[in-house]
Formats: sequence, C-alpha cells, structure tokens
Amino acid sequence: MIQIKNLTKQFGEKCAVNNLSLTIKEGTCFAFLGPNAAGKTTTIKLLTGLLKPTDGDVFIGGYHIQDQYVEAKRLIGYVPDVPYLYEKLTPREHIRFILDLYGKRTAERIELSEQLLVKLKLVECADQLTGDLSHGTRQKVVFVCTFIHDPKVIIVDEPMVGLDPESARLVKNMLKEKLQEGCTVFMSTHTLSDAEELADRIGIIDHGRGIAQGTFDELKQKSGIHGKLEEVFLKITQEEVR
Repeated sequence: MIQIKNLTKQFGEKCAVNNLSLTIKEGTCFAFLGPNAAGKTTTIKLLTGLLKPTDGDVFIGGYHIQDQYVEAKRLIGYVPDVPYLYEKLTPREHIRFILDLYGKRTAERIELSEQLLVKLKLVECADQLTGDLSHGTRQKVVFVCTFIHDPKVIIVDEPMVGLDPESARLVKNMLKEKLQEGCTVFMSTHTLSDAEELADRIGIIDHGRGIAQGTFDELKQKSGIHGKLEEVFLKITQEEVR
C-alpha cells in the first residue's frame, strides 16, 4: 500500500532523508522511530506530498504522490505533529469542510461524524471556534477529520502528543479498528510503548538513513536485547553512533 523507493531530501548541504526504501503492506501498522532530527517528519511530509523529494519516489496505493497526487491523496488521512485547524471554524464546520473536499458529504457520513464526536467527548465544544480549544482537544478534532472520509492509508506524526490518557486510549482503539478494516497505518512516535502495542513492523531512522526494520522480534534478535522496545531502540541507535 505504501512504497518508498530510494527517497532522498536535501535542504542545501543537509541531507534530511538519505536513500530510504520501505514497503508497507495493506492492513498493517508500521511504526517509524528515530532520535530527534533523524528525518521522521521530513519523511512524512514527503509521503503526503507536502514536500517534493530531491530524488526517489513514493507510491500510495500504486499512485505516485507527485505525478498522481489527486488519486494518491484521496487515499490518505493525515494527522500532523501540530494540529493545524482554521481557528475561525468550529469542529463541526471542519468536519463538513473535509467531507466536501473528498466529495463524501452524505447523511451516513454526517451521522458517523456525530458518533465520533460523542466517542471522543467533543460534543460540548463541537460548535466553539477551534482557536479557543486546547491543544489536546484540537488534536482530537484532527483525528475525527482524518477518519471521517474513510482513508485507506492513515499517516500520523506523534499522534498522542497533548492527549490525556483516556483520549490516547480511545485514539489507539480507533486505530486498531481501522487496521481491522484493512486500513494501513504509518505512525511516527517517540512513545515506544505505543509502537510496541500497535505496530506489526518497525523501522528505525537516524541521520536520514534507515538503519533497521522488521518485526519487534526481528529487532530483538538484531540488537541482542530481549526486553522492551525502548531497550532495543537504544541499543540499535547507540550502535549506529559508534
């Protein structure tokens, strides 16, 4: 469902992503891990078409993200690391706006959006301006907007930042439901317990290069550590520095 071929992104002399290749199968959750400034967010912006690569290709559902961007982006639901919303729109207005963009404003989808507002405890603020809402509440609104148009690929960058424990659990359960429906999830996170819980496969990037990928058990074997993902991650990245 997601194919990354020899992806490279240069910013002047700095190489933020260096010849990265990944294949992520339909219906799986791929956790994308790395230290700060490793290239995770840049990779995500390349996946979503927000940045143009210096070299290499990205395919979403078989569509080239640069050459067939309309077809590719129809398949994507994106949750950025900062919940960008129009501050003068309410959550309900945002939801209807997203449905209109994707041509999916139907009675069924409106009803589903109301169910999601209830599920994420957003009903009381659904008609307030988003500029007046907290970071965590805005993040939940972004999740509703992401799920509502039935994406086939969900790309999330630090999804749990700003969420209280109850909201984080609700979001994780919703991601699990989407995976059961056959959706593909690409998730960048520093919360390694979330990666350990949700991911079918894990990739680790450092200094723009992919340094390890596989199942959790495969990464344990590679690192020689048979503990939690945090210990495995630290061993692999520290070996890379050496």
